[in-house]
Amino acid sequence: MTSGISQTEAVPIAACTISRDVQNFDLLIEDMEAVMGEAWGDLGFTESLAFFYQPEAETLEFVALAIDAEDEDNLPLMIEIITQAKSRNIKVILVAEDVTPAALHKLLRQGADEFIPYPLPEQELAAAIDRLRKPEEAPAPAAAPQRAHKLHADSQREGAVIVTQGLAGGTGASTFAVNLAWELAELNSGDRPSVCLLDLDLQTGSVSTYLDLPRREAVMEMLSETEAMDEDIFGQSLISFQDKLQVLTSPADMVPLEFITPEDILRVVEMARSHFDFVVIDMPHTMVQWTETVLNLAHVYFAMIELDMRSAQNALRVKRALQSEDLPFEKLRFLLNRAPRFTDLNGKSRVKRLAESLGISIDVQLPDGGKAILHSCDHGQPLAISAPKNPLRKEIAKLAKNLHELGQAEAEAA
Repeated sequence: MTSGISQTEAVPIAACTISRDVQNFDLLIEDMEAVMGEAWGDLGFTESLAFFYQPEAETLEFVALAIDAEDEDNLPLMIEIITQAKSRNIKVILVAEDVTPAALHKLLRQGADEFIPYPLPEQELAAAIDRLRKPEEAPAPAAAPQRAHKLHADSQREGAVIVTQGLAGGTGASTFAVNLAWELAELNSGDRPSVCLLDLDLQTGSVSTYLDLPRREAVMEMLSETEAMDEDIFGQSLISFQDKLQVLTSPADMVPLEFITPEDILRVVEMARSHFDFVVIDMPHTMVQWTETVLNLAHVYFAMIELDMRSAQNALRVKRALQSEDLPFEKLRFLLNRAPRFTDLNGKSRVKRLAESLGISIDVQLPDGGKAILHSCDHGQPLAISAPKNPLRKEIAKLAKNLHELGQAEAEAA
């Protein structure tokens, strides 16, 4: 490690770690040496503020501000370090261990360019540095189909909340959510969009990729201050897909799942409900503190599984977790993706045994859509556009029609 700034006069300093004691972040030391070689130094918190005024600071590309739980008492000092760095066009990578979401929120809002949890994931520091060094592209003007939808302040809708969550990786929950939302939007005969798709998978959300939509900075700003959110702010966070479907993409940067609170989620979903007939939510795979909020708001909560051991085990865990907390487990509707064909009697028998062993009802069985699914996801189009005759698309369209008719019947009854 390059110890201190004064010992590196022969090598221009391109980066610095800033911490209470860098020895507490040994993985950061290793990664800095691997990426930066000898062109980096280490500073304490107060040292860094003085160093920013030195001529040597002019060569800095970025600083890595490393903090842990003990540093939260000095949050104003951390904010000042970020402010001073940004005023000199120095990028800031925030490395945090056991720091509360509230503290992370303040530091990210102050202008930190990247966030990496500690212990550092493999190659994550190098990837963050590459992103910092990538030239910023001038924002392209939004095309007409992607303009923000104007929300009306007097809207009195009470939209149905339809949630999808995969109980194991790769079960197809996001694909299902995107295509279900599009099929519901296609059933709308009015001029005003009736469906809003919320991607609440804050870390690995892929709805924007599936629909080839850009991620907006306005999403992060809106989620950071939901107390001040109104129709205009929420509307500016949405992006339109072919003028029929309004989408809230996941944030552009990866943030902790606890970055938003149950109160934040309640405000966002209620805002969406008041302006759209259907609110489709794509959830992260993990259970978070606001999962209960979404479960209570949901009219239908689809849990996606496959015919394998990992899905069975996770379904049992979810069942136990919800029942132990007296949460409405009965809201879950289990969807079996890549279900066996009608003629596969052995597969049908396995499905029956799976449901009986878990004590659940598998309400919908979706067929395997094959390679057309990957093609659709990679090319930013719903199956209704890219593969309208695909068996999976037909089943999702059938389900969307049933939900749409149910919603109309309830509206007329009310």
